[in-house]
Amino acid sequence: MKGSVIALGHIGAREVAALMVDGQLTDLALDEDGIAPGAILRGVVGRPVKGLGGVFVDLPDGLSGFLRAPKGLAPGQKILVQVAGASEPGKALPLTQRLLFKSRYAIVTPEAPGLNISRAIRDEGLRADLAALATEGMQGADESLGLILRSACEAASDEEITTDIAQMRVLAEAVLADLTGGPELLVDAPGPHELAWRDWGDVDEVDDGPDALEHSGALDQIAALLTPEVRLEGGASMHIQATRAFVAVDVNTGADTSPAAGLKASIAAARDLPRQLRLRGLGGMVIVDFAPCPKRDRHVLEQVISKALRADAGEASVAGWTPLGNFELTRRRDRAPLPDWLT
Repeated sequence: MKGSVIALGHIGAREVAALMVDGQLTDLALDEDGIAPGAILRGVVGRPVKGLGGVFVDLPDGLSGFLRAPKGLAPGQKILVQVAGASEPGKALPLTQRLLFKSRYAIVTPEAPGLNISRAIRDEGLRADLAALATEGMQGADESLGLILRSACEAASDEEITTDIAQMRVLAEAVLADLTGGPELLVDAPGPHELAWRDWGDVDEVDDGPDALEHSGALDQIAALLTPEVRLEGGASMHIQATRAFVAVDVNTGADTSPAAGLKASIAAARDLPRQLRLRGLGGMVIVDFAPCPKRDRHVLEQVISKALRADAGEASVAGWTPLGNFELTRRRDRAPLPDWLT
C-alpha cells in the first residue's frame, strides 16, 4: 500500500493511533496509564540527591519525579515541571523545567524567547508571512515567552495558525501564573488520537473506521513487535531483547556467506534500529553486536546509524565502539515498553 495513512482505533478499551507509510508501521501512539510524557504539573521540591545530580519532586497522587541539574531550588519550593519521558516501574518520573506548550501549528516556549519558523519551510515568501503572523500573535506577551511555528503551517490557513498561536499563548500564560497550591496536574498529555493529529502532519488518509488498525495492516505489525526477531533484507535478521540493565541487539547475516554479508546485514539493521526501538518503547542504554565486518568499514555503520537517529524523534546519543567490538548508544525512554502496555 503506497502513501501515508493514520489509523485510529482501539486495542481493548484503550486508544491507539498508528502511522503507516507505504505499508510499513512508522510510529505508534498508545493510551498510557497515569501521568504520561508531555503532561505539565505543579510540583513541590523535595530532597536533593547529590550523588545523582538532581532533586526529587513531589507530584500529585503521591507520585514522585526526578529533576536533573536543578539550579537555585530549595526544598518546599513550588515549581512547574513537564514529564520528559517514561519511567520504569517503581522509579520516579523524569522531569524537566523547560516547558513546551505544543499544538499542531504552534509551540510556545517559556524562558526561551524568540520567534522561530520550522526549517522544513523553505519558501521565503511563506516564511515572511508566517513571521508576520508570529509577531502579531505574540504582541504584548511577556518577553520570556518564545514561539515556534511548525512545519504543518505550510499547509494551513492564516486563521488556523492565528487561532493556534492564541490558544497556546493563553494556556501558557495561565499555567505559568498558577503556582498556588500543592502538587497538581495542570495540563494533561494528549491522548493517542490527539497526538496523531498534533504531531504526524498531513497524510494521504485518516482512517477512523472500526477496523482501521486491521485494514491498514498496523495490527499485524504491532503483534510482530512482541517477538525479538526482526527480519531484514537479504535474509538477515536482528534480535532485540530488553534486560533490566540495557537493550541487547544481535545482528545476524542469515544464509548469506558472501564477503560483504556482514556489512550489508549491519547496514540494514542500523537503518531500522531507531524505528524498532521507538515502536517497541525501548530506551536507556543500547548495546549492538553488529554482524562481523572489517574495522575499516565501521565508519560506514557510524554514518548510517547517526543518520537514522537524526530522523528519529527520540533523543539519542551515540557512545561508539567498545573494546569488544560492540556499538553503544543511549535513547530517551519516551513511552512504556509495548509488552508492558499490552499486558
